[in-house]
Amino acid sequence: MGKACLVTGGLGFIGQHLVHLLLGQGYTVRILDLAQPERRLPGVDYVTGSITDRPTVYQAMQEMDYVFHLAANAGLWSPRKQDFVTINQAGTRNVMEEARAANVEKVVHCSTESILKSVRRSSSIGTPSASRSSAHALTDESVELTLEDMAGAYCRGKFVAEQEAFAAAERGLPVVIVNPTVPIGPGDRRITPPTRMMLGFLNGTYPAYLNSTLNLIDARDVALGHLLAAEKGQVGQRYILGHVNLELGLLLRHLETLTGLPMPKRQVPYWLAYSVSVIQELIADSITKKPPAAPLTGVKLARSPMQFDNTRAKRELGLTFRPLEESLSDALTDYQKRGLLTRPLPV
Repeated sequence: MGKACLVTGGLGFIGQHLVHLLLGQGYTVRILDLAQPERRLPGVDYVTGSITDRPTVYQAMQEMDYVFHLAANAGLWSPRKQDFVTINQAGTRNVMEEARAANVEKVVHCSTESILKSVRRSSSIGTPSASRSSAHALTDESVELTLEDMAGAYCRGKFVAEQEAFAAAERGLPVVIVNPTVPIGPGDRRITPPTRMMLGFLNGTYPAYLNSTLNLIDARDVALGHLLAAEKGQVGQRYILGHVNLELGLLLRHLETLTGLPMPKRQVPYWLAYSVSVIQELIADSITKKPPAAPLTGVKLARSPMQFDNTRAKRELGLTFRPLEESLSDALTDYQKRGLLTRPLPV
């Protein structure tokens, strides 16, 4: 029988793919998640609860070999900004401390690419600080930033959570950190920000776009990267799990080709996107309590190209990737089956 694996956040976008991958490889799986599964998978042990609840984490951790820590407050906006720190930092600390007490073999901590890019600028909007390296350079795992470099509450929460993982590794816990880029593909049941963005363009609710450069990766390849990190990753190291650097305008052309639906051609300047986002976020924070169409953190992150170097993950982990067109096609098929596309596809 394979190793016993705990997946926190195992009902999320990446988590579900990781669970299926582990089961297919002969591992036994336990899921710790706040949500209830739509259907229970045979042989999977489900623990319902929060990573902020220490006794629940203790219960879930018993007799585990590998721990994959994906649970987090992962949205770009929340009506309670402090939740990003409380859930991500305190929850990660609980997971790391209980993993150490349980003497697990390996912990894989899921961080994000968003904390590897500084958004600190000079006082002039749109003018990069002269002390920063070129915005067009590829970012790798060696980057060292501070809390002040983070784009917003989401990034600050993920940053301090990653610091908890590094600190645990320094104390002797066998932790490997992975930093997925923008996940795409089928199976996003909770509609994460990347899926919400693509649906906004596909359904015609976004008439224009803020041009930026993203790094995209299939969520199924992210799941594989987690498993490879457990099997081959060096303790105390981080690995960027990313595939292709792509301008948003080019992504929209891909979607137009695949669907026949017209995608927006008009770009909005950063200052306008920023101003609209500030207003939307103020309304969301004080009135609607619902996510704004363009969260301010996302707009800030789009200010400089998010281009990443995946050399370490390919070289040390042996991570491979699906073609972009396959990921997009599978995502579109999934959206259509679930009734998420409101514009009919051309015959």
